[in-house]
Amino acid sequence: MADAFDSLHTALQELLPELEEIYKDLHSHPELSMQEVRTAGIAADWLARLGYEVTRKLGGTGVVGLLCNGDGPTVMLRADMDALPVTEATGLPYASTVTARDEDGAETGVSHACGHDFHTTWLMGAARLLAEHRDAWKGSLMVVFQPGEEVGRGAQGMVDDGMGERFPKPDVILGQHVVPAAAGTVGWRSGTIMAAAHSLKVKLFGRGAHGSQPQSAIDPVIMAASTAMRLQTIVSREVSPLDSAVLTIGSLQAGTKENIIPDDATIKLNVRTYDEDVERYMLGAIRRICDAECMASNAPHAPEYTTLSTYPLTHNDAKATMRIAQVFQRRFGDKAFETAAASASEDFSVFGRSWKVPYVFWVVGGIDAEVYEKAAAAKALASLPVNHSPKFAPAIHPTLETGVATLLEAAGAWLRTDAPPP
Repeated sequence: MADAFDSLHTALQELLPELEEIYKDLHSHPELSMQEVRTAGIAADWLARLGYEVTRKLGGTGVVGLLCNGDGPTVMLRADMDALPVTEATGLPYASTVTARDEDGAETGVSHACGHDFHTTWLMGAARLLAEHRDAWKGSLMVVFQPGEEVGRGAQGMVDDGMGERFPKPDVILGQHVVPAAAGTVGWRSGTIMAAAHSLKVKLFGRGAHGSQPQSAIDPVIMAASTAMRLQTIVSREVSPLDSAVLTIGSLQAGTKENIIPDDATIKLNVRTYDEDVERYMLGAIRRICDAECMASNAPHAPEYTTLSTYPLTHNDAKATMRIAQVFQRRFGDKAFETAAASASEDFSVFGRSWKVPYVFWVVGGIDAEVYEKAAAAKALASLPVNHSPKFAPAIHPTLETGVATLLEAAGAWLRTDAPPP
């Protein structure tokens, strides 16, 4: 039956024109996190036509399709659907011109600057091919279109909506992400592949006054500036050089006018680590420093802390990853390779952690190979647009077919009729 499963790749070539049109449509109609109504409807309707048992609106706009095909393992494939509050600057003929209001009510441009339109299209393609070639595999396939990855709430929202009780427990959970590597390549890694991340908003309280009378104020601008500088010493002076950690202050906001000392200031920061113990230490150190700086400034009361998002470590199961690596190397040859861990973060692992089952996450290159090779030869890879850039524009081919093929091969590692037991 190996030939029967391999025939899915032949069928993929015939499906590519339709998938390309779907991709361009999704790219042109991006939706912000937890607002993916149109995208979810397209995915759900597609699955329903293929005979999947479809559940809509799980955890908000999440979609789950279940296809049972005899006795065998249960494999879950996941794609995220949401776009970013970024105005597109790619110049593509199918570029997004969409604007929307974010959760704070501000109007913003919206684009698929992280490539989730590819993720959705890839999974739609794999779901169709597996549905139309059921003679090539046995078991159960669960396909999940997840909302809200960019805000770190989508996976947990689906879990909180009863996903674990409403669907069969998978034997393995699989997912992937497009990245600024050469198109047609696939990067896998056992163990940690993506960092843990935690974003905080810290509001510091002072006492406002006229700029001519600073003695009447408790200046939150000075307080925030001192805090920002001191926070940077956590990584440089408190975290071991043998550990990796990043602390970024991406926003510091205070006041409205040059001669008014404001009542408060707000810092927004992000922490990334490859070790959960280091993450816990850093979060404790952040509170210690913020509290201490406020006390040193004689602030009227302690800071106010708000968690903006949390992403757990993405730590691939070693045994399952080796199975994935073998099928990728068989299909893609030297274009499949062991990749380095990334400092970006994902909420994909929430599903595996919730069900306590193995999971594997990998990356698929999306930059035109010739462009990538020229940049690499010139030692100018840093000049290429990356995820979240307004100019991030993966090449449609071979990125499209590679991403579908990886899902087919990964699922087949458990589902094809000649696959070893889980």
